[in-house]
Amino acid sequence: MKVTFISAIYLVLTLSSRAAGPRPEPSPTIILNTNKPTFSTVVKKIAPCIVNIYSSKTVEADPQLEAIMNNPMLRDLFGDQVENSPTKPHQEQALGSGVIVSSDGYILTNFHVVDGADEVEVSLASSEREFKAKVVGTDAPTDLSVLKIVSQNLPVAELGDSDNLQVGDVALAVGNPFGVGQSVTMGIISATSRGGFGVMDYEDFIQTDAAINPGNSGGALTDGDGKVIGINTAILSTARGGQGIGFAVPINLAKSVMQQIIKEGRVSRGSLGVVVQPITPDLAKHFKVSDEGGALIGEVIPGGPAAQAGLKAGDVITEFLGKKIDDPRHLRLLVGQTKPGTMAALAFLRDRKEQRVTAKLDEMPQPKAKAAIHHIEVAESTVVLDGVTVTDVDTSIRSHLKIPKTIEGAMILRVSDESVAYSAGLRPGDIMQEINREQVRTSQQAVDISRKLRGQELLLRVWSDGGSRFMTVSHETKKLHAPVTPSRD
Repeated sequence: MKVTFISAIYLVLTLSSRAAGPRPEPSPTIILNTNKPTFSTVVKKIAPCIVNIYSSKTVEADPQLEAIMNNPMLRDLFGDQVENSPTKPHQEQALGSGVIVSSDGYILTNFHVVDGADEVEVSLASSEREFKAKVVGTDAPTDLSVLKIVSQNLPVAELGDSDNLQVGDVALAVGNPFGVGQSVTMGIISATSRGGFGVMDYEDFIQTDAAINPGNSGGALTDGDGKVIGINTAILSTARGGQGIGFAVPINLAKSVMQQIIKEGRVSRGSLGVVVQPITPDLAKHFKVSDEGGALIGEVIPGGPAAQAGLKAGDVITEFLGKKIDDPRHLRLLVGQTKPGTMAALAFLRDRKEQRVTAKLDEMPQPKAKAAIHHIEVAESTVVLDGVTVTDVDTSIRSHLKIPKTIEGAMILRVSDESVAYSAGLRPGDIMQEINREQVRTSQQAVDISRKLRGQELLLRVWSDGGSRFMTVSHETKKLHAPVTPSRD
């Protein structure tokens, strides 16, 4: 990451008057109020509870890189993802912060600070003491980790209540930015319940303008009383630098994750067995529903809770356990915070009619490593739509790309970046399952259906990244439209 330091020197000059004439009468003496606002007491309370974290790990080169770059088809599909990847093993270091949450050495921090670390060291900001730390457990979906050091009588941070935050409340960010040493910045709560950035699976961020920089990750966001209300996690930045927009995981969510990790060693979440997506105005028109709330089901996992309850792709979930659903992110948060085995009441729309069912939640599967990519031989490709090339999903493609047996369709090999399909979000590797609700099983079927509907707006159902989603493609599709990422609940 490129970091630019800008220094500014301000000179305050006192200029004497050159005007002729008698000197003016002396001004009255100004008495300054010494009871100026200060957060020094708050900082003295929280600062000893924040630690510096240093981690290192050995990163092996991906053994599949050479195979990908030497295979023309694979290079077209995945070349942009591996173009700048290292080809030799190397060491990586990470710098972060953490919050002491127990006097016997439990520390809350970010997952990305210690992800894959071979060694983790913790230093207390209040002294020169350093400790080797053990990673008790991690939770990538919320970007949180719990560490443990061997010590006693440590200062403990007081945890606040993030559910009661108000926009405009004072916020202090405490951490070790850029490794310069413990620092404190001040701002306000700019917003709550921010999400949809794709940084992690469960996003319900507190947004603040208190300065957060690399190294602050895992540190505390506190209120004006020094109570921890969030764990600093991410910043919004551009090539020109930070934009005064930082994000923290709410402490109530972090506390729930932390307690499960300490007690069970992992986090257990409910799962409804659906892949959902936002309802865009175009999709709302096709499904004849409002785009002001709800989560559109793109796929129902066979045998899962939703499937057993009778839900289908194209249904719109509007309510979960009595709470109105704002969007897929909201549904994901509610389901994830519900204990597996819970009998959950749902409301949904099908053909504009509301229906209600009850589904027994499964446990969300633990994240799996991405499948390795080897050589893939593909059948003859065919042009479908405008600027889109597809091929059949044969045994080789299905095996090496780990495409479930239940997924049928035509795999997209290439998408012209000048096409409306690209603007709508179609990408190489996607599986085209339906066109205008008509099922696609082969590339030839995709060609035949698209020819019949040439010039019309198309409703596609596409499988990618482990789930299915709906999208519309028309000549009115705006360029650079961000592709919709499905979320699994």
